[in-house]
Amino acid sequence: MTIIALTTDFGLTDGYVGIMKGVILSIAPHACLVDLSHDIAPQDVRQASHVLARAAPYFPGGTIHLAVVDPGVGSHRRPLLVITQRARYVGPDNGIFSHVLGQGDAQAWTLDQPRYWLPQVSQTFHGRDIFAPVAAHLAAGVEPERLGRRIHDPVCLALPEPCRRPDGRIRGEIVYVDHFGNLISNVPADWVARGGWSCRIAGRSAPLVSAYAEVADAAPAGLVGSSGAVELAVRNGNASRTFNVGTGEKLELWPMA
Repeated sequence: MTIIALTTDFGLTDGYVGIMKGVILSIAPHACLVDLSHDIAPQDVRQASHVLARAAPYFPGGTIHLAVVDPGVGSHRRPLLVITQRARYVGPDNGIFSHVLGQGDAQAWTLDQPRYWLPQVSQTFHGRDIFAPVAAHLAAGVEPERLGRRIHDPVCLALPEPCRRPDGRIRGEIVYVDHFGNLISNVPADWVARGGWSCRIAGRSAPLVSAYAEVADAAPAGLVGSSGAVELAVRNGNASRTFNVGTGEKLELWPMA
């Protein structure tokens, strides 16, 4: 049994996700389908890439990640398969697999073999007509070489990198806002592993603490979240609304004397 984990911006109102599952199960009836998220913001490829990067390490080896956030559907963008030592990824070649492609063992194929698609391909629903069938054929044991050809130029997003300044300060950026409004940065936990730190964002400061319980109700705080990165939160509140910021906002941390 092979796991196929689905990530889309389709929502659950219109039946699009269910249709993709129907296609998959028609080809690979023994596949185990897991919904990772269908609430990615519409056309937000960066958000989808981040969600995949956080989630994929927690799935069993051999999982197929079917990710469809596809603002370029119907254009000349390529259908893509990416394979790493642990997992396989199917979706559009638009940067959605940027974090995965940064791994040294990642290999990419463009999916150019229509016999593994549905017979009729629409210009608006490649999730149903191309990506779901390919994921199903992979789960059924079809080798990547039969699905397409190797490429060496898949699209990668320009992902922001944190930096350390000579004075000891750290500058990072908010790369994701979760359901609770927590502002998740690209500053890794090991950069702030020792000593006390203070955080500044949008002209406001907050201490870096170990847990929400260390600050008062409705107070802002920085902490290392479950993603292994520094994030800004408001205890029992919404940091994104409190600070009136979202992804792309700059964050600064400095060591406290």
